[in-house]
Amino acid sequence: MKRLFLTAVLTTSLVTGLSGCGYNTLQAQDETVKASWSEVLNQYQRRSDLVPNLVNVVKGYADHEKDVLLGVTEARAKVGSIQMTPELAKDPEALKKFQEAQAGMTSALSRLMVISENYPALKANDNFRDLSAQLEGTENRITVARNRYIQEVKTYNVTVRSFPSNLTAKMFGMEVKPSFTVENEKAISNAPKVDFGKK
Repeated sequence: MKRLFLTAVLTTSLVTGLSGCGYNTLQAQDETVKASWSEVLNQYQRRSDLVPNLVNVVKGYADHEKDVLLGVTEARAKVGSIQMTPELAKDPEALKKFQEAQAGMTSALSRLMVISENYPALKANDNFRDLSAQLEGTENRITVARNRYIQEVKTYNVTVRSFPSNLTAKMFGMEVKPSFTVENEKAISNAPKVDFGKK
């Protein structure tokens, strides 16, 4: 009987100790980070799914703009070649490649949207307008999803690095997670130039 009582006390102490040392908090925050990352991937996938439709609509109007259209297609293929998994967020090098591919897609889409300026009939086309609006909405969703992910990673990383939960994190192999970064911070600190001059 004493042995059973001692086992119950030790088990209760262990459970209480684990919950008091941040283990449950770390687990909950880790799951929130994973869910946030899944939403980032979901929004990037939505964008990737919309791109072929947008390209096909533009093709009908801008058949001779093959370089830009080819660039968008290649950028989408590059994005598609990277396996979008939750594990991607744990590897800083893989995350960097993923971000570079997404930046390439953003750049290619920007060039594609510039084409619309040269084709007034394209801008007036309902399909183009609808797809453009969807794409703009997707870009906004991506921004929101990335921001949520960044905030969740921050919360998790603070817990992993704070005492006493840092001891629990080390015991269970939980490490600081990488977050999104900007490749060229100096370039984005400059305001974009707007030129209405005719060429």
